[in-house]
Amino acid sequence: MQRQEAFLDRAVDAANLGGTAAGDLSIWGMFMHASPMVKLVMLGLVLCSIMVWAIIFDKIVTLRRINKAASAFEDRFWSGGSLDDLYESDGAKPVHPLAAVFGAAMGEWRRSARIPGVDLVRGGVKERVDRAIIITVTREMDRLRRWVIFLATVAPVAPFIGLFGTVWGIMHSFASIAAEHNTNLSVVAPGISEALFATAIGLITAIPAYVAYNFISNSLDLFQDRLEGFGTEFAAILSRQSEERA
Repeated sequence: MQRQEAFLDRAVDAANLGGTAAGDLSIWGMFMHASPMVKLVMLGLVLCSIMVWAIIFDKIVTLRRINKAASAFEDRFWSGGSLDDLYESDGAKPVHPLAAVFGAAMGEWRRSARIPGVDLVRGGVKERVDRAIIITVTREMDRLRRWVIFLATVAPVAPFIGLFGTVWGIMHSFASIAAEHNTNLSVVAPGISEALFATAIGLITAIPAYVAYNFISNSLDLFQDRLEGFGTEFAAILSRQSEERA
């Protein structure tokens, strides 16, 4: 009889312990039972994750838009139409980087051509055009790369922030054990679960940031090559026109 009662008592304790652990392992439960420091870590990582996904969405949309606009502009540029007309329609007030490179080079060349008695071949015009192209490409790429450094920062740092939350949660668990003089799972589980949850949030934040940084950086490098290639070709066209006018 005593053995049966002891067995029933252990069964009841196990059932209660299972219910407690299950409750503590819910996402909301882990957050609510976390210590203030771990809650701060979780909220910081969630905020970083939101910013990461916002940057990813913005950069992907921007890259698609500027590549599409660049392709349409190149079609008009190589169609054989007047460069002056193209400058008035696209280059004077550019709305995408390729048009900005064209506008900067064409604007510098036109200003130089209006100088009385200028030698378009030996008057330093080519150097000024090349400098305008380089400066414009640099400025446009700096603008496109804005916030990409945030992805490069979050990718390696977020797991360590989550690890800090893990360590703090484990310390909180040990403190609970010491305070209650009890090593039951009901005492240890909340701190361990919140610790592992902080680590998981850190990884969920870091992995998309790392993948997106590599993808976006490669796409931006390719677009920079496209801008520089167009600038080189256009500078050669302007140099040829300068020789024809001379």
